[in-house]
Formats: sequence, C-alpha cells, structure tokens
Amino acid sequence: MSTIQTEQLFGAFAGDPVVIDSVIHGVQTSLTMCSAEAICVGVSSLPIRDHGNITAIIGCHGDVSGFMTLNLSEDGARSLVSGFLGDEFHKISPEVVDGVGELANLVSGGIKKGLSGTSWAFSSVTVPSVIIGHNYQIAYTSGLNFISVAFELPNTVTLMVDQRLLQVSLSLLRL
Repeated sequence: MSTIQTEQLFGAFAGDPVVIDSVIHGVQTSLTMCSAEAICVGVSSLPIRDHGNITAIIGCHGDVSGFMTLNLSEDGARSLVSGFLGDEFHKISPEVVDGVGELANLVSGGIKKGLSGTSWAFSSVTVPSVIIGHNYQIAYTSGLNFISVAFELPNTVTLMVDQRLLQVSLSLLRL
C-alpha cells in the first residue's frame, strides 16, 4: 500500500510542514493574548470562501512578497478583541476594528518568526487593513503559493459553526 505525503496532496508550499506549523503556531500563540484558543480544523492549498464578515489583510515582504489574511465572524472578532483588551464589546466599533488589525499583526509576526531561516522567510509586514462585509473577492496572481488554515474558536458562544471559524490564509511569491 502506498503512502501519500502531505506535499503530494498540497504542493511544496501548502504541504510544507514548516509552513503549516508556522501558521498554526502563529495563530495559537497570538490567541493566548486574547485569553482564547483555536483548534485547527482544516488546511487547504486553494483559496476558499471566507465565512466571516471581517477580514484583516497585511502585506509580507522580503525575499518573498505577498500577504496574509485573517477572516472571522463579528461574534468571533468581538470575543477575541474583548479578551485582548479586557473590555466587553457588544457591536463592531473602532476598537474592535483596530483590535482585529492588531491580531493580524500578531499572527503575521508569529508566522514570520516561524518561517525565519526558510526559503519562505519574509523580513517585514505592512500596516494591516480591515475589510468589513461579505461582498468582496481577492484576485490572486498566477504563480502565487497559497495556504489557508481554518480554526474553530471553541470559547466563542455561538450556535452556528461558521460563526466560530477563524481562517488564516498566506499567499507568497518568491522574488
């Protein structure tokens, strides 16, 4: 019986255990600052539909160039930012939007640290931007290396699973 390797399923980038571990560890470490946890529930080598209505995007640059996105529901955003700032938020506010941007900054920093010394290392990140709403699409340039990792936020009190999802995507192009 043959054994299929992760790289055979996902390709060299998304199948690279260092890339996968860097994203997972970057998210889990960052969420400890929010008094939260995240359970990895899936990895994809293709862009998948973002379930949440809040997306932070941050550029990554160095020997590679690209960006990271962090997507989650409004409930998830309010819960994580509440834990991060130690205050309770009942609706989207400037503080919640800024908090999601800062969370993206923390996650991208964790990924940057995890990829340090690899062929996927990047040396700097941009200021994050936050998109609110569902009706947008991101066009990915040809040749971009892509990974999306989905997490469940078990400590978010919601009925529907898509309200508990946090999705982090990383797309990089070697220069």
